[in-house]
Amino acid sequence: MAKVFTLDRQNKKLVGVCAGLANYFDIDVTLVRVLFIVATFAGCSLGFWAYIVLWAIAPNDTNITTV
Repeated sequence: MAKVFTLDRQNKKLVGVCAGLANYFDIDVTLVRVLFIVATFAGCSLGFWAYIVLWAIAPNDTNITTV
């Protein structure tokens, strides 16, 4: 079965983007959160805009049905 990136509403802090990315790539959610924070403050607020875009395009995990 193919992996699908979804927002993780169970393990969220804000809207579930970082938890969803951690589930998709099978890595620790804390690492993803730290990377977003570093990217946000490192310059040009890249982490912030990436978070907003992913939040806008990613479906909720409750909207995905498995066959």
